[in-house]
Amino acid sequence: MVSVQSEGRREELLVPSSVKIVVAGGFGVGKTTMVGAVSEITPLRTEELLTEAGEEIDDLAGVEGKNTTTVALDFGRITINPELVLYLFGTPGQDRFWFMWDELSVGSIGAVVLVDTRRLDAGFGAIDFFERRGIPFVVAVNCFEGSHTYTADEMRQALDVADTVPLVLCDARDRESCKSVLARVIEHAMNRLDAMAG
Repeated sequence: MVSVQSEGRREELLVPSSVKIVVAGGFGVGKTTMVGAVSEITPLRTEELLTEAGEEIDDLAGVEGKNTTTVALDFGRITINPELVLYLFGTPGQDRFWFMWDELSVGSIGAVVLVDTRRLDAGFGAIDFFERRGIPFVVAVNCFEGSHTYTADEMRQALDVADTVPLVLCDARDRESCKSVLARVIEHAMNRLDAMAG
């Protein structure tokens, strides 16, 4: 709340608090799609066409139809309630752009590590990144059509993720599914803060 003077009257204005969440993961797992699906504004995207020059670097196995890639960040916003606005920062997925992850993570309360069951190994780097920095994160399994389905326990074991890290299934194209993932990140981050304070 902020107090302002207006024509001799004092009025209270509600100024929303802002929260930052990072959406990370390997190349082609659906980060840009997730930010776009849930953002209430037209998301800022820094996508470029994949070129022949990157063929030796970018592994398109499992995402052969992909023709663009994020080179800096994706940015979106969602108003949770009148008191809380959530800002989303999607990271680039290729290893050569990971130097940006530290900058994008500054000030975040938590992260979504988005993984694809067709290429689970692409999620290891993101999981390691947030574990090493002590940033609370949720693993969100993007359920692509035609991909093999696994149980949560199988996924947790394959990704070597601790039981204390939430693991959820989602559809990065679906707004409600994405909102549910973000709510889980906020809940997980708040629980971590409570545990540290207690």
